[in-house]
Amino acid sequence: MRSLRVLLSGGGSGGHVFPAFAAADALRRKADEQDAEIEFRFAGTADGVESELAVESGLAYATIAARALRGRNPLSQLLSIGATATGVLDALMLIARFRPHVVFLTGGYVSAPVGIAAWLMRRPIVLLQPDIEPGWTLRLLAPLASRICVTHDRAARSYRPGKAVVTGYPLRQGFHDLDKPLARAHFQLNGGPALLVTGAVRGARRINDCIAERIEDWLTQTQLLHISGRDDYDRLARLREALPPRLRSRYRLYSYMSEEMPLAMAACDLAVSRAGASVMGEYPAAALPAILAPLGEAGGHQRYNAQLLADAGAAVVIEDESVGDQLFDLTAALLADSEQLESMRDAMRRLRRVDADVRIAEVIMTVAK
Repeated sequence: MRSLRVLLSGGGSGGHVFPAFAAADALRRKADEQDAEIEFRFAGTADGVESELAVESGLAYATIAARALRGRNPLSQLLSIGATATGVLDALMLIARFRPHVVFLTGGYVSAPVGIAAWLMRRPIVLLQPDIEPGWTLRLLAPLASRICVTHDRAARSYRPGKAVVTGYPLRQGFHDLDKPLARAHFQLNGGPALLVTGAVRGARRINDCIAERIEDWLTQTQLLHISGRDDYDRLARLREALPPRLRSRYRLYSYMSEEMPLAMAACDLAVSRAGASVMGEYPAAALPAILAPLGEAGGHQRYNAQLLADAGAAVVIEDESVGDQLFDLTAALLADSEQLESMRDAMRRLRRVDADVRIAEVIMTVAK
C-alpha cells in the first residue's frame, strides 16, 4: 500500500485557501480508490484567515512566519524580508519532520517561504494559480514548480508550453448538485428577487457603506442576503434592528458564511461582490450573475478576474470608486431585467468546470515523489 504525504499552503483570503481543501478532498477519494494512505499538513500564518478555516476543515495546521512584501516603507519591507527568512526556517523544519512527497501551494504571501523551503529540500512543487494574473508570490515560485495548475486558458499564456495545466477552479464541498428551490427555502425567501452581497471573509467596507446608506431602498427592491464581514457586522445589525418589521424580514445579515455559501449563491438571482479568485469557479458553479467591484490593490489581480467574467457576458464590472454613486441604480436595473439576468446566468453556466479538483489531484499524484 502506498503512503502519500502532502504539504498544503496558501492564505490571505478564502480564494487561496478553499482550493487547497477541495484538492485535499479529491486526493482522499483517489487514495481510497487506490487503497493508499494519505496524510496532510496545512502551513499558514498564525493570524491569517487560513488558520481558522484549516481548523474548521479538520486539517492538521503548522504555523509559518510570513508578511506581505508590499508597500514602499523601507522599514516595513525590511520586517517583511525578515519574517520571510524566519518563515523559510519554519518551513524547513516542518518539511524535515513531515517529509512530504509533494508540496501544493495556492498563493498568498505565506506560500513564499514554504515554496522556497520545499525547493531547498528538493521536494516537488505544484502551484495553483487561482487568479487569471499571478500574484508576486506565484511569480516568484513559478520557476521552482514542477507544474502550475491554472483556472483558464487565458492564465496559461504566462508560462512556457507544458508547464501550465488548465484544470479550472476547484470547488469546495456543497457546490455540486445545487437545487435553487431548496436553497431559497433554506433561507426562507419568497418568490421575489434575492440579492447576495458579500465581501468574503474580510468584508468590503465600501459596498457595506452603500448598503447601509440606502438600506430601505435596497429592501424595497429585493430580499437581501448580506455577508458583511466581522468588522461591519455590529453596526449593520443595529441598523437592521431599527428597520420596520416588514423590511427587517427581508434582510438576512451574516458576519461570515462557510458551509452555507453554496446554498446562498444558489438561492439568489444576482450577486454583488469583489472579484477575488473564488468568483472564477463558484459563481459559474451556481450559475449566479454578478456585479463585480474589483479592488485595484495587490497588483490589480481582481481586475483580470472580473474582466474575464465580463468578457463572457456573465458579469458587469463597476469601478470601486463608483460604488457609492452607481451600485444601487445598476443593481435595481439588472434585477428588473429578467432577460439580461437569464443571459448572464447562461453565460456563467457555460464557464462551469466541476472536475477541477480531480484534475488537480491527478497532477499532484503524478508529480509526487
